[in-house]
Amino acid sequence: MAILLALVSMCSTLIGGLIAARIGDRKRLVLGLAAGVMLGVVAFDLMPEALEQDDRIALGVPVPLLAAVVGFFTVHIIEKSMALHVGHEEEFGSHHHDFASVGLVAAGGLVFHSFLDGLSIGFGFQAGAAVGAAVALAVICHDFADGFNTFTITTLYGNAHRRALILLGADAVAPVFGAIVGTLVQVPAQLVGMYLGYFAGFLLYLATADILPEAHAGKPSKWPLLCTLAGVGFMLAVAALSH
Repeated sequence: MAILLALVSMCSTLIGGLIAARIGDRKRLVLGLAAGVMLGVVAFDLMPEALEQDDRIALGVPVPLLAAVVGFFTVHIIEKSMALHVGHEEEFGSHHHDFASVGLVAAGGLVFHSFLDGLSIGFGFQAGAAVGAAVALAVICHDFADGFNTFTITTLYGNAHRRALILLGADAVAPVFGAIVGTLVQVPAQLVGMYLGYFAGFLLYLATADILPEAHAGKPSKWPLLCTLAGVGFMLAVAALSH
């Protein structure tokens, strides 16, 4: 059952990615939407799950929150140390992101996250059929966003469409492998919680420091902002429905 539901989430990922691939000229709206979805995933999905899985406190702060700060600064330091990022807002319109490796690292993180999604389905069914079904519903809903973001992030950072499609394929297959492993192996919950926190910080940086400025580059428009709010609202609705 876990593997069957993971196959459904695979289809959801592919649909999200292919929609992102076909959207073409409406890139700023897509980026606004993607940023909103990513912020929603961080706030309503990754962080609550991370805090649930890992309830340890270090230096008076929950460990997943510390991991999120480390994740945020990981990608910030990668960008700054490689002198990749132009920090002047007025240059965003003309500056083309040519640091493909950051896009690949981000997409790789999304693929690993999708693998963990599948793992969660497997573990959910170990806990019971109702738990497994609830986890699977949440995964299928947000795997659409994962597919969308995997394609968007990879191409945003200057990677060719072909490479983005390969990563989209990997992102789609990952939850199936995760579900297979999740039905066979036991992983410490604290480790999963810490990783989810770390990845939340990583996504938060990409959404706020890279994707949102790109969405608002060029001629001022209210539509990218409305798309961002729609993305956040969509993920809030998914969170409400899946709990």
